[in-house]
Amino acid sequence: MSKYKPQQRHLIIQGREYHFVSYEGHSANRRSAQPADPAMWYLMVEGRRCPVAPCDPALAPLQIDAMLAAWVATNALGPVPAPAVLPADRATPALRRWADWW
Repeated sequence: MSKYKPQQRHLIIQGREYHFVSYEGHSANRRSAQPADPAMWYLMVEGRRCPVAPCDPALAPLQIDAMLAAWVATNALGPVPAPAVLPADRATPALRRWADWW
C-alpha cells in the first residue's frame, strides 16, 4: 500500500475555477513496456486529466499555487481577442434596395 497522499488545489483565475490534483508516480514496467511516470500535477477538465508539472512534496502550498497559476497564465488562458473591425467597404450599413422602388 502506498504512502502517497494526493493533494487538490482549487484556483480561481479571471473568474474561472481551475481544479488541480496530484497523482502518485509509477515505476517502469518492463513486461508491458511502460515507462516510469513521476508524481505529477494534473488539471482536471470534464472528468479528464491534463498533465501540468512534476509534483514536488517539498513545496509550500503558496508556492504550489503560484506554480499552477503561472501554468494557467501561459497554457490555459488564450490571448485577448481584438475587437472586430469591418473593412472600409462594409463600414456603412447595407442599403435597403427595395425601400424606395416607386
